[in-house]
Amino acid sequence: MKAFWTDIQLAHAPQFFLQRGVVRRNFETPARAEALLAACHALKLDVVAPPAADHAALIAVHTQEYLDFLRDGPAEWAALADHGPEMVANIHPSPEMMATGAKPSASVIGRLGWFTLDTACPITPDTWPASVAAAAGAIAAADEAAAGRSAYALARPPGHHAYAARAGGHCYLNNAAIAAARLRAKGAARVAVLDIDAHHANGTQGIFWTRDDVLVVSIHGDPAHYYPWFVGHADEIGAGAGEGFSLNLPLPRGTGDEGWLSAVARGIATIGRFGADALVVSLGFDASKDEPLGFLAVTEDGFARAGAAIGGLGLPTVLVQEGGYNVDLLGTLLTRFLAGFAG
Repeated sequence: MKAFWTDIQLAHAPQFFLQRGVVRRNFETPARAEALLAACHALKLDVVAPPAADHAALIAVHTQEYLDFLRDGPAEWAALADHGPEMVANIHPSPEMMATGAKPSASVIGRLGWFTLDTACPITPDTWPASVAAAAGAIAAADEAAAGRSAYALARPPGHHAYAARAGGHCYLNNAAIAAARLRAKGAARVAVLDIDAHHANGTQGIFWTRDDVLVVSIHGDPAHYYPWFVGHADEIGAGAGEGFSLNLPLPRGTGDEGWLSAVARGIATIGRFGADALVVSLGFDASKDEPLGFLAVTEDGFARAGAAIGGLGLPTVLVQEGGYNVDLLGTLLTRFLAGFAG
């Protein structure tokens, strides 16, 4: 199996993270990728740099205005008087503003609030190159799957919380959605996205909300008590042509292997009925019982069993790295999952 990675993804090193009113260290560190990369080498995966990201693949998911902002925003920010070291918004348009005609601001401060969902996605000059490199890996992995093979995109920063025109939750470009759209463009009639990150796939769901050619299945902690707080409920099923093509399986705090694997099995069964030609797995490891931002309680064994169940679908698969913040354990979890997946 090929693993796609480039060292430019290490340059993005966000510092700001706000949790319960306290500014803390950011958990989305370069060390996460270094641990996963070490595991790839230990497994003797074919670690290669992907080709440069195809702009058409990015624009298939994200708006041009948003892409321009991620690329050019840091230079505008640097021109502000008394600016901070990272771009973090101090206002976001509320539903009431949107309902009465809110528009993007001419100021970089206003556009920062417009194009970000929360404070967990600080932007620096290194964010755009790293995000595009992560997306390039997802595109290359999708091209492998389009040729009938499976591949791993060591995507950092992660992507599943990013909407078409909004960053959030450590995510800037939605790598899983970009991979799914690439598979469609390469001829897959139906693509399934299975998100096993502990947090809801809100960005991926939003991107494909009205489509019936991409099924989005998300297994995650109950958003009544966990990020992203407002979406990810079981009654969210899509709209228009996409009605019935979003499946959310929220789980109670502390759910361990059996409850989590039961949800994985339900997702796999839904994918089987959907008749997917290819699969994208948003591979988060933050469902781990040892996760510092934890909510669920999945063991190493649970991840191995999930890998075996997903591999059992027999579909060309793009494995896209999402969350998981226990740096000391990430390599082990990836190793166990891939061993299960490979059978």
